[in-house]
Amino acid sequence: MYARVLSSAVQGIDAYIVKVEVHLDSTLPSYTTVGLPDSAVKESKERVSAAIKNSGFLFPPKRITVNLAPASIKKEGAAFDLPVALGLLSATGQVNPAKLEKIVVLGELALDGSVRPIKGALPITAALPKNEIGGLIVPEANASEAAMVEGIQVYPVRSLRETVAYINGEINIDPIVVDLEKIFNVAAHNHLDFKDVKGQEQAKRALEVAAAGGHNVILIGPPGSGKTMLAKRLPTILPNLTYDEAIETTKIYSVAGVLPENQPLLATRPFRSPHHTVSDAGLIGGGQIPRPGEVSLAHKGVLFLDELPEFHKNALEVLRQPIEDGSVTITRAKISLTYPANFILVAAMNPCPCGYYTHPTRECRCSVTQVQHYNNKISGPLLDRIDLHIEAPAVEYKELSKLEDAESSAEIHSRVVKTRQIQLDRFNNNRRISVNADIGPKEMKRYCRIDADGEKLLKAAMESMGLSARGYDRILKVSRTIADLDGELNIRPEHLAEAIQYRSMDRELWM
Repeated sequence: MYARVLSSAVQGIDAYIVKVEVHLDSTLPSYTTVGLPDSAVKESKERVSAAIKNSGFLFPPKRITVNLAPASIKKEGAAFDLPVALGLLSATGQVNPAKLEKIVVLGELALDGSVRPIKGALPITAALPKNEIGGLIVPEANASEAAMVEGIQVYPVRSLRETVAYINGEINIDPIVVDLEKIFNVAAHNHLDFKDVKGQEQAKRALEVAAAGGHNVILIGPPGSGKTMLAKRLPTILPNLTYDEAIETTKIYSVAGVLPENQPLLATRPFRSPHHTVSDAGLIGGGQIPRPGEVSLAHKGVLFLDELPEFHKNALEVLRQPIEDGSVTITRAKISLTYPANFILVAAMNPCPCGYYTHPTRECRCSVTQVQHYNNKISGPLLDRIDLHIEAPAVEYKELSKLEDAESSAEIHSRVVKTRQIQLDRFNNNRRISVNADIGPKEMKRYCRIDADGEKLLKAAMESMGLSARGYDRILKVSRTIADLDGELNIRPEHLAEAIQYRSMDRELWM
């Protein structure tokens, strides 16, 4: 006796079809799973057996062989429980096999036959061939997430008994429908706003430039100067997520199993702020079967590293690849996976260990050697990859006591969106380049030209500040963004001057 049920599995953030084949042989009872199953898949035989019996069905006392094809790819997780159970019931004539031919089934089984949620429902739905699949059966808890993808009928189930009744035509289950417009509208309301930030006008301007051009930022200032407050509000001025960006970002969260409950789609830009004790694997991703790390969870959003010098040196150095490439590749002995990691890095640090170096009223307790050692914890190559170095000084009383609100996030957001559109038009919707931070050497020659006065200014800055070639490129990219914010076609000396002043850690003061 033989039966086949379609299922699916995730590799990275992409999914593929898995054919769950069940063969029953009239010999001594046994149960074998083949097709490179991990421990969770092997243990499914106990869950499937108990679920079938406790749901009132007959578990066949035969030699059972379950094959998960393609057999050359490692299978993991408990999502194959429900398709295996349906395969067994189909092979013994308890389920009508006709309806199983074009429907994909996912779900973990509890011992009482109820269906529990799984990881990766959204990337699986997004990868299904829409013209060839008749629908998707998923746990009720994953139904809204899976239904975010248009063109696939998603049927939520709560138990094995309910699933069998639906397949046999005894009950009807309506496919779930979600209101995408409502989800995006609800997500648009954010309680954080730049109008709450008192003072720090230069830092706000720098963050506007960063948002407009997709540039990385480091904020340097004493404790309590508002660095964290500023960083948390950066997502509020970034352009709203598009549908495709929301799907791509949610796929990462779904695979990692950290998608917030009752939030089937991430409709706002993510903001990730890992603690400085995070390991390099936690930051970049890792594990025997690599999982996404913080850099991937911040995809299309902001990665905030507070107290940057306190992070482990290894963790900071592995940031170089994702900052440069917009993705991270994790290689293990048996598998190599690439996760997207296109984010804006915002780092924050004190100017010295005590935090009060150059403070106008507080005395610094650190020696010159301690200050140098503290700042040298951040390597030159990493600093080179951070476009904007911004000083955030202590805020004076007269600024804090002002009753009127500062400029709101909505006002800044409108300028950022307008500037981003200029860049999209310039790059003609190039899939590789969407913002000025992504400009390569070829595009830089075309779009970042400067006049003779600008060349003199940039040459003087390079000689006095000891800028590297990468620092030179970063200044040109930032000045291109500043020119776009001003609506200027050409980069003028004043745009270059502003970009140069955003390299404070290249000055002798910080070295």
